Amino acid sequence: MNQLVGEIFGTMTLILFGDGVVAAVLLNKSKAQNAGWIVITAGWCFAVLTGVFVAAAAGSPQADLNPAVTIAKLIHGGTTVNDAVIRIVGEFIGAFVGAVLVWLAYYLHWEGTDNKDLKLAVFCTGPAIRNYVMNMITEIIGTFALVFVIFAIFAKVGATAGSPVAGVGPYLVACLVWGLGLSLGGPTGYAINPARDLGPRIAHFVLPIPGKRDSDWGYSWVPVVGPVIGGIIAAVVALALGI
Repeated sequence: MNQLVGEIFGTMTLILFGDGVVAAVLLNKSKAQNAGWIVITAGWCFAVLTGVFVAAAAGSPQADLNPAVTIAKLIHGGTTVNDAVIRIVGEFIGAFVGAVLVWLAYYLHWEGTDNKDLKLAVFCTGPAIRNYVMNMITEIIGTFALVFVIFAIFAKVGATAGSPVAGVGPYLVACLVWGLGLSLGGPTGYAINPARDLGPRIAHFVLPIPGKRDSDWGYSWVPVVGPVIGGIIAAVVALALGI
């Protein structure tokens, strides 16, 4: 139960800050409107950092916040099936709740924003160039990089190299997500997290957002399946390398 609560509140915080910065940059009459990609990627960096601390404090010291990470840890041997399922359920619930909070925070800005695509982009990712095969490959590569580097950050390496202390780990992972956004976020918006994308997409579908478009369900499977595959590959490679 503690892990469930921790992942709910941690992922809720992740989405509150992450989708919140997207709303700030994209929605009309926001004071941060048109602040740009650097601001969005920095916001997601801080979203990860705050989400990790909240998850750990609320009962989930693993602080996965991402089903792709949880599944990778399961394959890697870092968790049990029961714990993995509990954390994944919490991640999806938290992502949905976080998106609802963003909707409330920017309640007055939805009606004033005419662009329906921008409203959807606040909640979930979409490709710059729609090609399901290449979009999938992009998400696989991005999530592979995320999970593989996470394993490397927390690896028990030799005494000469040392390993990051627990308190530094969250900052390193946050910087990793920032770097991924800057380097690999252009093609698909770097979902790299099934809960981050699907939970808010469902919120977009059910919330009474003025003038909204459809929730692009035709693309919705890409940011779910791609990250899972990328995480699995990362876990297998890490095991093969002894990381």
